[in-house]
Parts: sequence; C-alpha cells; structure tokens
Amino acid sequence: MRTDLFDFDLPEELIALRPVHPRDAARLLAVTPGGGEGLADRTMTDLPTLLSPGDALVFNDTRVIPAALKGTRVRGQATARVSVNLIERLDAQCWQALARPAKRLEAGDRIQFGGDGNLCLSGALDATVEGRGQEGELTLRFDLSGAALHDAIEAQGAMPLPPYIAAKRPADDQDRIDYQTTFAREEGAVAAPTAGLHFTPALIAALESHGITAHFVTLHVGPGTFLPVRSEDTEGHNMHAEYGVVSTETALALNAVKARGNKIVAVGTTSLRLLESAADDVGTLRPFAGETAIFITPGYRFRFVDRLLTNFHLPRSTLFMLVAAFSGLDTMRRAYAHAIGERYRFYSYGDACLLSPEDAS
Repeated sequence: MRTDLFDFDLPEELIALRPVHPRDAARLLAVTPGGGEGLADRTMTDLPTLLSPGDALVFNDTRVIPAALKGTRVRGQATARVSVNLIERLDAQCWQALARPAKRLEAGDRIQFGGDGNLCLSGALDATVEGRGQEGELTLRFDLSGAALHDAIEAQGAMPLPPYIAAKRPADDQDRIDYQTTFAREEGAVAAPTAGLHFTPALIAALESHGITAHFVTLHVGPGTFLPVRSEDTEGHNMHAEYGVVSTETALALNAVKARGNKIVAVGTTSLRLLESAADDVGTLRPFAGETAIFITPGYRFRFVDRLLTNFHLPRSTLFMLVAAFSGLDTMRRAYAHAIGERYRFYSYGDACLLSPEDAS
C-alpha cells in the first residue's frame, strides 16, 4: 500500500510532553467500526465498564533501561560531545547503539561518558567504537562488563524519550517513573510499551473485581517503534526485530479465555504483535521465545487478538498502519480527526483509544 495513505496533520501543541497524573486519568476514545459515528469519549477509569467479565487483558511487562547517554568522543587531542542511545546488548561488554551526530564517530574512537565529574561508583563508563553497521548503528565495547556495566548504565543513563519529546526537553528523574509501567519487571526495552503507562494498581484491581483477568508477556521494545516508513510503499519497509516471550502458562490461560468465547484485549501494539507472532494459523496461541519482525498492514488477518488498547500514533508509522489494519483505515482516520478536534493528547505520554476490529460490526 502507498505510505501516503497513512499520513495526517497533527497540531504540534497536541504532542504530550508529560503524562497526566494520576496515570489512569488519561482520556480514552472508544472506537467501534461500522455505521454511525462509533466514537465515545471516556476516561481510562471507565475501562472496566467497556469490557466484559471473563475477558483478558494482556500486558507487556518489559522494563525500560536508561539507555540515553551523553559523552565526549576522544580522538587524539580532539574532543567532541556526542549523544548515544543504546539499542541492543550484544554480550557482557558490547552494545549496539545509535549516536548523534554519528558523523563524529569512527572505529577506534574512545567515548567517555559522565565526563562532567559524575563518575559511577564502579568506575568511569568509557567505551571504544568497534565499528558501524549499514544503517549507521555503532558497536560499542565498554571497559566495564556484566553487572558492573549494568550498574554504571543505570547510574549514568537517562530514560530514552522519543525524539518528539527529547527535541523539546531533556529527560529528567521524573521520567524514570513516568516512562516505566507500574508492572515492569523484565529488563531489556529501549522504549516504553506506552499503552501500559495508563494503568495503576487501583485500575488493575478494579478490572479484576469486574472479572477481567490480567496476563503478562514480554516484548523488548526497540527504537524502530518510532521510525517512520520512508519508502513510498509499505512493501519496501523492513521492520526491526525485537525479542519476545510468551510462557506456556500464559498461552494455556489465554487459549482457555478464547475457548469459552471471551475476548483477548491486547494492551499496546507490542503485546498485539507478540501475540499474533505466537499464534498459529488456526488461532491457537503457542509458547514463544525468540525474535519477531512482524509488520501488520491493512489486509492482515488477525488470528488471536480481539480488541486493542493503544495510544495515538505518528503519521506514516508502522503503528498507525497496524491500527488501520485492525479497525480499518477509514475508521481510524475518522477517529484521529475526532481526537484532534476534541484536543486529545497524542503519542507516548498522551491519551489512549480502545479499538474493536473492522469486522466486529
């Protein structure tokens, strides 16, 4: 499909730079495809009334690491300031990373992180640039390794806020709380599963009191989640692979939900992509542990997920293409136009929508 079909204009002031507090005070747009408007303005605290007893919510329990680092490149006597975002651990000492400005870095360069005197208790967080990939990603070999490297990154790093927020303000200590779900436990993401940011323990308890169960899968979100599709056609886009896990216990529990006729509600596109990757052709969820690069566009036949709770996404992004596949492109265009008109807050720290599939009507 042509990429420009997924474009839209968004007033810049609707891009949320901070979340609402409490988390579950966010607005929620309930979207139903089909005749009529099919749009209802609600809040996240209304979610228990929008689902049915016996339904299952599936959360992504990945934990975001403070992967944004600032440092000084040292090349002989010459120095330059650089910003680095870690994107994937390769081994006990090495990380794949993106850097700005990338042109300042070459193989053999040394980078000193925390060069303002804020050295880690375990020592300076220094690295050597070992090489550059085809898409500009770097391989960094740190002087520290294992637990010492982990602790140093935790001490020196900042939350890797999306570019549309990072361009407006630096990450701070509040983001270490705000840009992490309350149920995060499996460390490895460099971007948050943002639909999960709206949930408080009180909201999860309210859902459970309505007979709606909570289940957890893990997909370590990578930086590709923010990248626009630059090709003119969706066929030309390559998705970044992300590592995910669906346990045997979770697969059995969710298959039981489907078997009794209740709904599987994915909290976030990351949960949905993992569930669809783990489901077989007849709609049975299988245990899964591995990478997925599934790219969902209109025409995709959903095998397992019945409803989707998600934030509002960037134009031309793979995520907007996914929601268009789920509820229909015309429905999502109408929903986004309504959200803009009603001044909903967009993107990672913004509001949410609850989607039903296009064929639900």
